[in-house]
Amino acid sequence: MKNKNTNRKISQNTASPYPNRSRGARGSTSTSKAKIIVPDTSVLVSKKLSRLIESGKLKDKQILIPNVVIDELQAQASTGRDIGFSGLEEIKKIRELGKKKKIKVDFTGKRPTFEEIRLARKGRLDALIRDVAKEMNATLLTSDYVQALVGEAEGVSVDHIPSGSSVMNKEFALEKYFTNDTQSVHLKAGAYPVAKRGKPGEVILHKIGKNKITEDDLKKLGDQIVSRSRVMENSFMEISRKGAVVIQLGNYRIAITKPPFSNATEITAVRPIAKVSIEDYELHKEIENRILDRSSGVLVSGPPGSGKSTFTASLAEFIDKKGKIVKTFEQPRDLQVGDSITQYAPLEGDWEKAAEILLLVRPDYTVFDEVRKTRDFKIFSDMRLAGVGMVGVVHATNPVDAIQRFLGRVELGVIPHIIDTVIFIEAGKIESVLELSLTVKVPSGMVEADLSRPVVEVRDFETKKLVYEIYSYGEETIMIPVKEAKSPVNDLAKQSVEQFMSKYDPSVEVEIISADRAVVKVNENVIARLIGKQGKNIDEIEKQLGIHLSVEPKSQTLKQEIPWHYEESGAHILIRIANEFIGEQVDVYSGDDFIFSPYVGKKGLIKVKKKSELGKKVLHSVVSKRLKVLV
Repeated sequence: MKNKNTNRKISQNTASPYPNRSRGARGSTSTSKAKIIVPDTSVLVSKKLSRLIESGKLKDKQILIPNVVIDELQAQASTGRDIGFSGLEEIKKIRELGKKKKIKVDFTGKRPTFEEIRLARKGRLDALIRDVAKEMNATLLTSDYVQALVGEAEGVSVDHIPSGSSVMNKEFALEKYFTNDTQSVHLKAGAYPVAKRGKPGEVILHKIGKNKITEDDLKKLGDQIVSRSRVMENSFMEISRKGAVVIQLGNYRIAITKPPFSNATEITAVRPIAKVSIEDYELHKEIENRILDRSSGVLVSGPPGSGKSTFTASLAEFIDKKGKIVKTFEQPRDLQVGDSITQYAPLEGDWEKAAEILLLVRPDYTVFDEVRKTRDFKIFSDMRLAGVGMVGVVHATNPVDAIQRFLGRVELGVIPHIIDTVIFIEAGKIESVLELSLTVKVPSGMVEADLSRPVVEVRDFETKKLVYEIYSYGEETIMIPVKEAKSPVNDLAKQSVEQFMSKYDPSVEVEIISADRAVVKVNENVIARLIGKQGKNIDEIEKQLGIHLSVEPKSQTLKQEIPWHYEESGAHILIRIANEFIGEQVDVYSGDDFIFSPYVGKKGLIKVKKKSELGKKVLHSVVSKRLKVLV
C-alpha cells in the first residue's frame, strides 16, 4: 500500500541537525497527518515521547510500540546497561499517561530472534522498527539522525526529534553547585548537598544548600546529565551498569548510582580546579633528562585527592612538547591534556585490545591513568617491556606502597625494567622521588657470602641513600627497609675517615651513610680549607679514601641570609652577591643542608665548576629554589 505521507512537505529549520526537519523537541509531531506514532528505541531512552504526551501535542494519536523495541531494551537491561532500564521506565510512564490523556498505547510486530538482537549494532533492529511504521502507515518518531535519514530514503513518514536541542538550551542545574575552587560536589537523596573546596591538601567539606535533596531532584538532574552526554562534544558514557553510570561531561566526571547498588540515588561530580605546567612542580632536571633521554617506567603515586592526575597531565604535556608521541589510557577520560595527545578508553571494554591497537600507533609514551586491577598491571608491564615509555598513576599512602603493588604480579628481576622512578605526590606537591635498580649482592643484615642473590635496590633520588631492598626469601618476595648499617666494615671505614680528617679538626664527626657515602661534620672555621678552592681539596681527599664525602658544620650557623644572583659562564656556575662582601667567607646552604663555605672573589662572584659534585649540588639548589647564602 502506498504511503500517503511520503510526499508531505516538512518545514525548514536550520537549527535542527537533520535537514528539512521541524524541531521535534518542540512537538513537531502535532503537525503530522498520520494518526499512528511508532517510536524507536532512541526516542524512548531520551524520554521525549512522555514529554510530548504531557504537553498535549499528541492528542488524537495512537502510539504503537514495536515488540522489537521492548526486546532490545530488555536485552540492554539484562546486561546491566542503564539505558535499558531508562527506556523500560519510559514505556511504563507512557502507558500511565496514555490512560490519563486518553491516548491508546499498544504493542505490535514480531519479536526479534537472538541473531537479530546480536546484529543490533549493524542496524538490524532499526530496520525492523521502520518496517512496522511502513506497514502501519504510521509516522516514525526517532532521535537518531541516521534512523531518520534511512527512513526518509525508504519512503517512511519520519519526525526527527534532535536529542539535546532543548536540553542544551536549558540551564545546566549541576553548575550552580560549583565555584572556582570546588573540586567535587556530592548529592544524595535525603541529605544536604555538600562540596569539597580548596587546593589539594587543603580541601574542606562545605554544606552548600539549605534544603535536603529529594529523589525527584536527583532524577531530573540525572536525566539532564544523560541527555547532555548524548549531544555535547567531548562527552562520553564511560561505564553503564545496573544501578551505576559514569559519564564524562566536558570537564565534569559524573558518577550516578541508584538502588540496589546504593541505598539511595546519589550523584557525585568531580571537576579539575587548576591546570598547571611541569615548571610549577620544580621537577629535578635530572628526572626530566631521565624521562626524555630514554624510555622510562614512571609511577605517579599518592592518596586520593592529592593532585596525582593534575601532575600527570602536566607531565604528559611536558613530554609532548619535547617532540614525543604521547597517548593516554583512561576510564573515564578526565586528564586535562592538549589536543595533540589522544585519549583512549578500553576497546570493547578490554585494555588488552586497546594495547594491541596502541602498539601499532607506535607512541613514545603512554600515560595509564589509574592502574588498579591485576590485569592493568599486566598491560602496563607488557607495554613497558615492548619498549613504550610508561607513566602509571597508582593510589598509595606512601611511595613504597606503589612499588609493593607490583610484587607478586610480575617477576622480581623484571620490576626495575618496568618501573625505574616513583614520584610521590602529596598536597599537590612532589613529596619524594625514589629510583629502582637491580644488583646481585648479600642483602643488608645478612653476612654469609653464599647468601648473595638478585636484589632490587630502592634509593632516595635526592640523597641516593638506600631505603629499601626487595629480594626473594624462600618462596616469598619481601621488601625490607634498610636501617643504618652496623658492621665491622663500616666501623673500620668510619675510623679511617676520622683519622684522615682529624688533621683538619681533631673533634671531627663522621657518619657512614652507605658503602660509598659519608657525612663529615667539622667546625665551621675549617670548612673552607677542607674543601679548597673550587672544591679541589675535597675531590683529592675523596679519591684517596675511595668514598664520597658531604662536608657540614657541626652546628647551625647564626649568620644572616643575603641576596644573590645566579649566572652561568662557560663551564662555571656563578653566584653574584654585593661587592661589599668581596674577600669575606660565606656559607652556602640548600634549605637547611650545608653545601660549602667559599670566599667571595673579585666582582662579588663565587665560581663553581658545573660538572663537579659541588656544582651539581649548587645547580639543583638553584633550580629547586632552595639556595641560601649566609654571611
